[in-house]
Amino acid sequence: MLNLMENMTINFGPQHPAAHGVLRLLIALDGEIVRFVDPHIGLLHRGTEKLFETKNAQQNLPYFDRFDYVSMMAQEHGFSLAVENLFDLSIPIKAKYIRVLFLELTRVLNHLLAITTHALDVGALTPFLWGFEEREKIMEFYERVSGARMHAAYIRPGGVTQDLPELLLEDISIFCDRCYDRFLEIFDLLKTNRIWLSRLVNVGIVSKETAISLGFSGVMLRGSGVFFDLRAHNGGYEIYADLQFKVPIGDKGDCYDRFLIRSFEIFESLKIIKQCLHWFLGSEKQKKMNLPVKIEDFKLTSPLKSTAKKTMEGLIHHFKSATEGIVLPLNYCYCAVEAPKGEFGVFLEGSDASKPYRCRVRAPGFLHLQGLHYMALGSLLADTVTIIGTQDIVFGEIDR
Repeated sequence: MLNLMENMTINFGPQHPAAHGVLRLLIALDGEIVRFVDPHIGLLHRGTEKLFETKNAQQNLPYFDRFDYVSMMAQEHGFSLAVENLFDLSIPIKAKYIRVLFLELTRVLNHLLAITTHALDVGALTPFLWGFEEREKIMEFYERVSGARMHAAYIRPGGVTQDLPELLLEDISIFCDRCYDRFLEIFDLLKTNRIWLSRLVNVGIVSKETAISLGFSGVMLRGSGVFFDLRAHNGGYEIYADLQFKVPIGDKGDCYDRFLIRSFEIFESLKIIKQCLHWFLGSEKQKKMNLPVKIEDFKLTSPLKSTAKKTMEGLIHHFKSATEGIVLPLNYCYCAVEAPKGEFGVFLEGSDASKPYRCRVRAPGFLHLQGLHYMALGSLLADTVTIIGTQDIVFGEIDR
């Protein structure tokens, strides 16, 4: 006979629609109260970090698109920066602006999914339908620069693969204005909705000290009141130091704070995109259009079709880099970027050969998931769904 005074252990996932991927939780319940949460990961595990040691840099880059498959270019950007740091490279200014343009489009892409699927988890369908219409437009921009809607492999060591197609910048400008209005409707729909407030306010509270000790980053850290954004600290990276944007931080550290921060970050990202567009379309527009989008060292990058330097030496270097890969120097570095989900770091160690000696990834979602027990302890079972949604986890980067 079941003793109702004892805790009951149940399975949550991996088939649960609110598990956000192949996540299985073992949850100990005292009635409806959560007493223990044990995340079981590994159902998606591919041993990617070990595979890195068997392939060259060009072959490894597409794997990063598949880590966080909602923030594709942000991941490949982290790896590209790590390779560039190994070589101590400085890429052309136009390539930096193109990168930041698409990195912020990627942040909007990620946060739209995070907020709308979170709303779906707690019973709101309309934001999901509205938000995915805007995401579709961003994925079209991905396709226009790379040929792929998701796994673009557009940002590569040395710059980007190719220049922007004609009229893309004008279309992105139109999108920014419309997306601002569309997301404002989603934000207004949710921010004062009494059901939304009852499900998020005072749920999954994480104090400032606890967020730091658990290794949280990104929205999860800023939601607890910690001002930390790699784009704004120590001069940032790429051209973020030249851009004007705010870093929103939370007060209470609950699920509602994290919803607000993701919402405000969408508005700030649209402002950053506008500043990049102003650089492209402002003064000396034609001159900027003719600037290079990658370094002109064919030992490291493939020559553009339109380049004037179609020399035999360039052809030989291109052939060797395409067939054998870039020879990574006997050096190591750790490079971190402010990905939409938090600090995405790449530790890369060269081997004086084309294949890296070691490559390790710091995925923000992995650290956020291990804090789930603390966040859900003492809450209701239904609140666990809300907490998983506010963590914005994707298992490509966790089960790496």
